[in-house]
Amino acid sequence: MRRCRPLLILLLLLFGTACWAEVEINGVRMWPAPDSTRLVFDTSAPVEHTLFTLKNPDRIVIDIKGTRLKADTDKLDLSGSLVSSIRSAKQGERDLRVVLDLKQQATPKSFVLRPNEEYGDRLVIDLAHEETQQPREKMSVRSLPAQNGVARDIVIAIDAGHGGEDPGAMGPGRTREKDVVLAIARRLYALVEKEPGLKPVMIRDGDYYIGLSKRVDMARKHKADLFVSIHADSFRDRRARGSSVYTLSPSGATSEQARLLAEKENASDLIGGVSLDDKDDLLASVLLDLSQTATIEASSDVASRVLVGLKGVGKVHKSRVEQAGFRVLKAPDLPSILVEAAFISNPDEERMLRTPGSQSRMASAIMSGIRSYFIENPPPGTILAQAKRNHIIARGDTLSGIARTYRVSLDTLRDYNGLSSNDLRVGQVLRIPSGS
Repeated sequence: MRRCRPLLILLLLLFGTACWAEVEINGVRMWPAPDSTRLVFDTSAPVEHTLFTLKNPDRIVIDIKGTRLKADTDKLDLSGSLVSSIRSAKQGERDLRVVLDLKQQATPKSFVLRPNEEYGDRLVIDLAHEETQQPREKMSVRSLPAQNGVARDIVIAIDAGHGGEDPGAMGPGRTREKDVVLAIARRLYALVEKEPGLKPVMIRDGDYYIGLSKRVDMARKHKADLFVSIHADSFRDRRARGSSVYTLSPSGATSEQARLLAEKENASDLIGGVSLDDKDDLLASVLLDLSQTATIEASSDVASRVLVGLKGVGKVHKSRVEQAGFRVLKAPDLPSILVEAAFISNPDEERMLRTPGSQSRMASAIMSGIRSYFIENPPPGTILAQAKRNHIIARGDTLSGIARTYRVSLDTLRDYNGLSSNDLRVGQVLRIPSGS
């Protein structure tokens, strides 16, 4: 029996050491957004934690069990965030206390995330500006007349998919979807801003994450007339290539690939990490969607025109608009489309997505579809509705292109406006013949 004691003691020591092994925080990242700040701790294993706030001055205190900090928080860039400094100290023998000194009062939310393709286990702290904690806007069918008799611009909400902790798909050359779609979105913003009668709104304009439902809420808050979400597809077969355009399906997906893509994009909330405490509003949105035939029809019309524009600049993956249950398209009162610019999993298209020229051509193709739709279907009370029988020449317009848009012959359009040639100048107003 005595001979067994050393072995027993050794086993107890090994077992005890394993039980008391500390989890390590190997990295810390900060994602400032316009109305919030996300702080992410990369941990070597899942952690247990508690969080509470202190006043005068405003602080957030996070106690993390069985953890030690290896990352250097002093090197963290806090500019643009809600955090002025980060302090840490051991709490007892095994625990870690982290204190976030705040620049202003904020509402915290914390949760853990499981590993994904890019990151391991994580502890996430979300800090929201106090003034952003407003009740959710009640859903209703939109009706936006002219304001005080003054015609308004048509508002286009431009949504760059993913962002921050959610990189989206990754190309074989390590190109991240969140980066290239933001570049395309910014170029589309610039084009919409130059278009008479249109006004752009960027949903995400930096490297930070926004939940899918909040993206829709932001578009509705800006009273958008169209929601355009931009992504870059990926597929296990690297030979897959081409652009696609999707709308919300009121029933099932139009193809198995559309269903799988919707499932992947909808998982963005799980990858980026959001609370699903708005699920009741989401359910109401889905149910209301089924009765909003006009919204779905408008989405399909815009999508078809955008697809035509994409066919003019490159290969399309599908010759028709696809449908699936994309969560980010489920605003019941807002025509919405999702554009998959290209397959980032295809090495050739990945390289294409990185070039400014290709990004500009993609944005121009989307813009041509948006312009075509709203010229023919301007919402009541807008500048374009008042000028429907007129066309203001924008950069890149051609007389033949305008004739095709309004379905009138080139000779008729030229004669109706007394033109002796096809030359046009930016800002020139063309009258459109009745019945076109």
